[in-house]
Order: sequence, then C-alpha cells, then structure tokens
Amino acid sequence: MAGSSADQGKGRRAQPPWAPPAGSEPCKLRLYNSLTRNKDVFVPQNGRRVTWYCCGPTVYDASHMGHARSYISFDILRRVLRDYFQFDVFYCMNITDIDDKIIRRARQNHLFEQYRGQRPRPAQLLQDVRAALEPLSVKLSETTDPDKKQMLERMQRAVQLATEPLEEAVRSDLAAEEVDRRAQVLLEEARDVLSDWLDSTLGSGVTDNSIFSELPRFWEAEFHKDMAALNVLPPDVLTRVSEYVPEIVRFVQRIVDNGYGYVSSGSVYFDTGKFASSERHSYGKLVPEAVGDQQALQEGEGDLSVSAERLSEKRSPNDFALWKASKPGEPSWPSPWGKGRPGWHIECSAMAGTLLGASMDIHGGGFDLRFPHHDNELAQSEAYFENDCWVRYFLHTGHLTIAGCKMSKSLKNFITIKDALRRHSARQLRLAFLMHAWKDTLDYSSNTMESALQYEKFMNEFFLNVKDLLRTPVDVTGQFEKWEEEEAALNESFYDKKTAVHEALCDNVDTRSALEEMRALVSQCNLYMAARKAARRRPNRALLESIARYLTHLLQIFGAIEEESSLGFPVGGAGSSLNLEGAVMPYLQVLSEFRADVRRIAREKHVPEVLQLSDALRDDVLPELGVRLEDHEGLPTVVKLVDRETLLREREEKRRAEEERRRKKEEAARKKQEQEAARLAKMKIPPSEMFLSEGDKYSRFDENGLPTHDTEGKELSKGQAKKLRKLFEAQQKLHAEYLQMAPCGGSS
Repeated sequence: MAGSSADQGKGRRAQPPWAPPAGSEPCKLRLYNSLTRNKDVFVPQNGRRVTWYCCGPTVYDASHMGHARSYISFDILRRVLRDYFQFDVFYCMNITDIDDKIIRRARQNHLFEQYRGQRPRPAQLLQDVRAALEPLSVKLSETTDPDKKQMLERMQRAVQLATEPLEEAVRSDLAAEEVDRRAQVLLEEARDVLSDWLDSTLGSGVTDNSIFSELPRFWEAEFHKDMAALNVLPPDVLTRVSEYVPEIVRFVQRIVDNGYGYVSSGSVYFDTGKFASSERHSYGKLVPEAVGDQQALQEGEGDLSVSAERLSEKRSPNDFALWKASKPGEPSWPSPWGKGRPGWHIECSAMAGTLLGASMDIHGGGFDLRFPHHDNELAQSEAYFENDCWVRYFLHTGHLTIAGCKMSKSLKNFITIKDALRRHSARQLRLAFLMHAWKDTLDYSSNTMESALQYEKFMNEFFLNVKDLLRTPVDVTGQFEKWEEEEAALNESFYDKKTAVHEALCDNVDTRSALEEMRALVSQCNLYMAARKAARRRPNRALLESIARYLTHLLQIFGAIEEESSLGFPVGGAGSSLNLEGAVMPYLQVLSEFRADVRRIAREKHVPEVLQLSDALRDDVLPELGVRLEDHEGLPTVVKLVDRETLLREREEKRRAEEERRRKKEEAARKKQEQEAARLAKMKIPPSEMFLSEGDKYSRFDENGLPTHDTEGKELSKGQAKKLRKLFEAQQKLHAEYLQMAPCGGSS
C-alpha cells in the first residue's frame, strides 16, 4: 500500500504557473487647458466628481449663433464627460442681469417708447432726428475700427434715406395719412439713433429700478427657450447677479480686507500692482501678453464706466472695478461704500466661489473672455481665497464667423438662434458643431451646413436600412447565424473603430475625428450589406444591430439624438417618435406587401394603369406622410419612415434632376436635328455652284465652277487651288449621296 501511495504522489499533476497578460496602457482624457495652452491629462480634485462653472449670457437682446457656438460646445463636452467618461458633473452657470449694456439698453427702450407714446409732430420728429444724427457723425469721424465704421455709415445712410420722404411730404403738404405713414417709417428706421440721443440727454433721470429688471427677465426667458430648442441641457444650478448682491458685497469686502482692493469715491477697485507683486500670486495667467491693453480693459469695465472721472479714481490704469458707485440713471444697492452696483468681473467670482468653493475643476467661456474678464476673475478670486488654484482647467470655445466675416452683436452682424432654427434643425446645427474642434473658429456658412446635412442623411439611411432588416420576420434560432469571413472582418473593423473613437474623445474630446470614424464604420457596413444583397444573401442581423445601437448611443451622448431611441434618429414630433414608429410600421408593412402583390399581378395581366397608380402611391402619396418605399428588382420593397420635409425635398430634387435630363435630351435632339438639316442643306448644293456665292473672295472661275483668281485678279497659287479642289471633290461625293436619297433622281 505504501508503494502504491508513493506512486500516486508521483503521478499527481500541479497547475502550471500563470502570468497575467501584459495589456496596454489605457488612453487618458486630455483637455486643452488655456492656463497652460496645452492638452493636459484631466484629473478631478475629488474622485469622479467634477465641479464646473460656465459663464452665461448677458441678457439684453436675442441670443445669437455666437451664444450657440459656446453653449452647444460646452453641452457636448459636458455630456461626453458625464455620459461617456462617467464623471459625476456638477454644472453651474450664471445669468448676468446687472451690466452696463443692460442698463443702457433698458434706459434706451424706456425712453424711446416714452417718446413714441408722445406722438411727436412730423416737424418735431425731423428736428429731433437731425439733432440725433449730430453725435452719430462725431462718433463716425472718431471711429477707426473699419467694421464699426461701416456699420455706423449704414445706420446713418438708412436714417437719411428715411428722412427725405418725410421732408418732401411736409413741404408738399401731402394728406395727413401719408405724412403719418412716412413719419412712422422714419421713427422705426431712426430708432437706434434716437434711442442713443434720448439716453444721452434724459438717461440720468431714469430712476425706477424695475425698468432695469424687466429687460433682462424677458431676454433670460427667451435664452432658456432657445437653449431648450437646441437640446442644450439646463445647468444643475443657475445663478443671477441680482440675487447674489449681498454675497458680492461680502466678497469685495474680504478682498479689501486682504489688502488687494481699495475704496475711491464710493467705488472699490482691485489693486493689480499689489496682487502681481505678491509672491504667491500671478496676474494675467491666461493672456499675460495682454496685461496693460487699455482698450480691452476699458471694454471690460463697460461703456458707462470709462469716463475721465472714473479713470482718475484708479491708482493704476490696469486696476478694475469691483464695486461701482451708481450714477444718476443707474440701479443701485446698499453697501459699506455707499449705494452702487457690482463690477462685471466680480459677479462670476462671487457666485462661483459661493457654490463651488476655493477651487473648481473646470471653468468655461468664450475665447474672447480670456482677457480681461477671466484673468480678472482669477485674480480677484485668488485674492479672496488667498490661493493660486481657483481654476484647475480653463476651457475656451472658439469664435464663430458668418461666411468668413466676424460676427458681433454690437456691429449688428449676427444671426439669432431662432433665425438659424428656421433654416436648420437643432440636430443639424449640432452636427455642424460636432464636425469642428470645439476650441477652434467655426465658420457658419452654407458649406458648413451642407456638410452637416449630408452627414445626417448618410447616417439616417444606414439606420433605416438596419431597421428594415430587423423587421424581416425570423424564428428565434434564426436570429443567430453562422459568421463567415465577411462577418468576422466587419466585427474586427467595428472594434478597431470603437478604439479609434475612444482615442479621439480622449484627445481633447475630438468629435470631428470621432464622427469621421463613425462615418467610415457605416461605409464598411454599407459595403457589407451591398455584397450580401448582390449575392442574394441576408446580412447578419445581430452584428449590424450591435453596430447601429453603438452609433445611436454615441449620437445620444453627443446630444444629436434628442430623445430616448434604441436605434437611429427618432421620427416625428417630440415625445411621439417611438410610439409613431412602433404603431404605424406593421400597417405600412402590410400595405407594402399588398402593393407588391398588386404590381406582380398587373405585370402578368399587362395592366399599365395599375402600375402607374402603384408608382403614384410610392412617389406622390406616401412621401406626404413621411413614408419612403424603395423598390428593388427581385427583392422585397424596403419601407422607411423619414421626416416629411426631407422626403418632399428629395422628391423636388428628383423632379428637378429629371427635368434637367429631359431638357438636356431635348437640347441634344434639337442640335442633332439642326446639324442634320445643315448637312442636308449643304448636300443639296451642286459642286459647280458651291464657290460662286463667294464673290468677296474670288473673281474668276473655270467651267466646273472652281475659283481661279482672287478678288484682285491674281491667279490662285497651286497650294490654294489644290485645297479648293479637295473641297470640290468632297462636295461632289456629298451631292451624289443627296441625289441618290432624293426622289426621281434628285429634284429639290
């Protein structure tokens, strides 16, 4: 037994050693950080939690495509960090509802409406318009910016053109109705000029604070509607300057207490020199080369805050206002320094600091806010918290141009979001933004939007084809089919593209490259489906469904699919898309199969009228309902639910293309007919007569009608005679051919 036991021990096998795979280094998310001007690895300060503050709009007018550039871009970044990289994002945004622009615009609107309500007599209106044009002329002569100068010239010319008809009406003593009509035209055309003039003369008398709150309240509501229409997620928390004045006052007080602020004539200024000379602080972190740029600094202070008196209150021209003593005609709040209002830069610092504390992970805004706004925010916040890390990553979205030109609300060169949404859908606008790097300049042009439309159409066709494939009934086991080489290759490509998309998103959320990888994946799927179709074999349902769901998921993350959709773009109105497709498709499938049977019988029985009705159902009736039928020889008809406007546009394009083909065909037939007629006319001419009509070239001919002398009586050279002989012989052949064609030997 002992031996037997030993033998058993010898024969016992041990598991071989195991080693883990080497693996590969995971791709890390990098973001372009304006504080370093590099792509830095993104590391939140507190685990997966990300604190993010975004500069919101100053609400005094309609939101425009420049706003859309910033807020759609940040919405994409926020969604990718939250839904793709799985960070827990806390997103805070402000509304600036106290600002020099708002104060001025509110006063102007109030004074203009008051003026209009007084119904000035035509002569008085003309006198006031002339008075209002004088300061405009001065401003025009002093302006050096070519874009602004051009805008002012347009404004001046428009008012002058509207003034002349009213002057003529008053001189000619026209009917009161006509005079009044021309006065109303001038009043509207001169609105901006009159508003400026009224504000400069009467603005200081506006004392009702409600006037300054009504305007931003209205435009804030419009802004939120625009953001919802663009499918931009609302912030987790929204702050309004008017609701944070006590916090702002406390914030300013501590900056003063810390030695970085000083009081002057009831205003409080930030001491940039004192801050910059401190060992632990730096001023101008974002754009150090712009420090001292007085034009930028004054724009940051606001139009109402750059008078010689205000500038003289500062210790240094580089200092900026934390708190502004209110002048007559401006809203005010109580403070330790007297009645006043917040400076622009301090607003964001106080609100963000109150909610996010001494250091946030991400601060975002438009590229043009870097200096002085964001540099001043950094300085005053770090002066308040006595640290040097108020923001860890500063993200700035690129500019937006319109067909290559600078866009500016102050230059009246802008497209509102509502106008843009009348031309294109929110998805199309977002795709245009996704197809460009978020930190670079984007040109909003017809070419940009055409690229977005083509991308949407390309992806949608793929989704519709996969949906059609998935609707084909199969039994349970038929869902799983053997993979051949083609399926294995497509699946390998699928994983390669997923890796490429991930690497693109890790690289500063490069959605442009991600969309190109998605496009390439769809192209490979289309080739695979086309090869299967050519071989009369069904494509692999499970593989294509997996790819389509992955692409749908990415588009949902990017915000390009507005609702819950398991596969592809939703169809129909908001909230009804899934029900619509699920409800109507079984009926459409039955209709399609019935139509196919009717077409087959009509072909067999030779009934063309029924075939025409069948085509009309496909081409005219169903597109009006958002349904596309695609007939393929030898294969079942494909049924697709598509946006009605898209189908009608496709139908119109198809009709235009057919009309163009018909026109070209008719033109070609006409030219051919003309050529044949010309050839026939030439054939009719006997060779003996062909040169006789050219008396301007020749003066003498031989017995056969061949020229022998030119117009001056000189005998033709041998070369000339030889050339004419060849033409003569060619005409002989042509005429002989004609004589054979013509009846009775050739009488015409």
